[in-house]
Formats: sequence, C-alpha cells, structure tokens
Amino acid sequence: MMVIRPVARDDKQALLKLATKTGVGFTSLPNNESRLVERIERMIATWDGEAPIHDQGYLFVLEDSETQQVVGISGVEVAIGLTEPWYDFRVGTLVHASKELDVYTQMPTLFLSNDHTGYSELCTLFLDPDFRKDKNGHLLSKSRMLFMSTFEDKFADKLIAEMRGVSDQNGNSPFWESLGRHFFSIDFSEADYLTGIGQKAFIAELMPKHPMYVDFLTDEAKAVIAEVHESTLPARRILESEGMRYEGYIDIFDAGPTLEAYTKDLRIVRENELRKVVVSNDYEETESTLLIGNQSYKNYRAIIGCQPCNETEITLSPQQAETLCVGEGDFIRVAPLFAKERREELAQ
Repeated sequence: MMVIRPVARDDKQALLKLATKTGVGFTSLPNNESRLVERIERMIATWDGEAPIHDQGYLFVLEDSETQQVVGISGVEVAIGLTEPWYDFRVGTLVHASKELDVYTQMPTLFLSNDHTGYSELCTLFLDPDFRKDKNGHLLSKSRMLFMSTFEDKFADKLIAEMRGVSDQNGNSPFWESLGRHFFSIDFSEADYLTGIGQKAFIAELMPKHPMYVDFLTDEAKAVIAEVHESTLPARRILESEGMRYEGYIDIFDAGPTLEAYTKDLRIVRENELRKVVVSNDYEETESTLLIGNQSYKNYRAIIGCQPCNETEITLSPQQAETLCVGEGDFIRVAPLFAKERREELAQ
C-alpha cells in the first residue's frame, strides 16, 4: 500500500537518490546533502513548533508500506519571500501610441515582480519514474491539499505552484539563452543549481529592474513562455483539475508558468468531509476512488482507496486503519480523488 507521511531524518539517503533522477530545472530538490539535511531539519522544526513563519514548511514522502521504500516527495512552503525576495516575471502590456502618426501598438512585456510575497507554495513534487502509475502522482500531489484543509490555520489564504519550464535533454533553456544569459553570463544549469541550494542574492544583484519587451526575444524563447517541461505536464494537469490557474506570472529563468488559487477554492478543500471509521474486512470496493487522511498533525498519513462510504461512516480494512494510524470510531477526512468530470470520464 502506498502511503503519504511526514519526512524523517532517516529519509535522507532515499531523497538523495531521488534527487539524482530529477534533471535540470527541478530547483527544489538539488543533489546536495548539506542542503537537504538543512531542509529536513527545517521541516521537523516546523512540525515541532520551533520555526519562525518565514522558515516554516512541510515535506511529505510517498512510501510503500510493505517495503518501506520512499519513491516520491512533495512539499508546501508556508510563506514565501519574507526574508529573501521572491522573484518572477509578470507578463503584461505596454502601449505605444501616437495620434499624429496614427500608430497604436500593444507590446507584451515582462515586469520583474515580488507580487507573491507571503503566499504559501506547493513545491518539490517528484515521483520516481518507475512508480508513475496506479494514481501515485495524484496521491502525492493532492494529499498536500487535504493536509492544508485539515490544518488551514497554518497556511496563507493564497497559494502558488511554480511549474518547471521548457529545457532540452542537455539542460538548455531557450528562454534563458535569449534573456538570462545576457545578464548572468553563466549556464542555465548552474543558475538553476545555485537557486536550488539557496544562493539567490545574485538574482537581485544582476537582474535588470526595467521592463523587458517580449518581441526582442528569439522566436524559440517566445514559444516557451508559460509552457511546461514535458515531464511536468501531468503535474500541471493535476493542479489545474483542483482549481489552480495561470494568471500571467512566469519563472525568471525558464519561463515556466506559476499557477495560483485561493486556498479555500481548491476542490479538495471544498469537497472533503469527516467520516467515522468502521474497521472491517467484510466489504466490497466501490468504483469511486477516495483520498483519505487522518487528522494527526505530527503523525499525518494519507492513502487512496475504493472504500464504502456513506454520509456518516467509512469502512477501512485493518491494514488501511493501521497504515493511517486510526482505529474504530476515529474520524478521518475524505474527499473524492478526482473532480466530478474526471469521475464521470473514468466511469464510461
């Protein structure tokens, strides 16, 4: 059974192994042991109530409960940009007009922005390629939203997710080559790595503060604005199915889109409900897949299952109850894994 749980110190080696599989452009899980240890400790301090708000964050791992193999990771940062500026580009418009010359031109433009300061951020979503099956990606991504719903006072009212932008198999980004390289004079992979290990001061030092005209970029660079890496398409679809949308902000390095939403408007947050646990092996699975999470803050667990569930109770097998760390009569939080449209599509 696949289960979501909080990260632990013993997960370090498994996460370093995952980091070797992410590729260029995945900044939030660098293959850097000291940086990873620092982040794990920061997450544990958050759960222990010892981290100030600007350091607070949560990391979850996806684990096979039978083999104890960690095969995925996902995270939430509580409030971004409070100690270091959070940079992105806002895609806007500048108008150049002359009534005398009968000229009116709308120019798409990139404005350096810190507009998302203080938002919560969905981040660090990565699933081992060998386990990209059996709805594992949906469990890994959406369980964070169920956790946020259970402990909504821990998070901001607004939420973003930065999507990995387009780069080729050698780690070359068309957007970076057309724009970033002119100001930073380093390779995209190096800039990507430096931001991943927290060395972001060079962005403020070197990035120009005036608007950039999109028409001055190469055609290749313009074509990838707000587009995602092919391996990130499933993650984008999952977030969009939960109500997150591109609102005109992109990454300053690879032009990947930033998705955003009010936390309360996420489908998982709106549709989840509490149910009392009945533990039994005597039940038949249903056609609908449920996302199921306990209500323990420090010992959080989430799974998916096709469980009988009525207006007051949900039936779990003894193994599921043990995995969720709950017993007969406990209350757990339940939501359909898929939106209604997706459920109808799967039923056809």
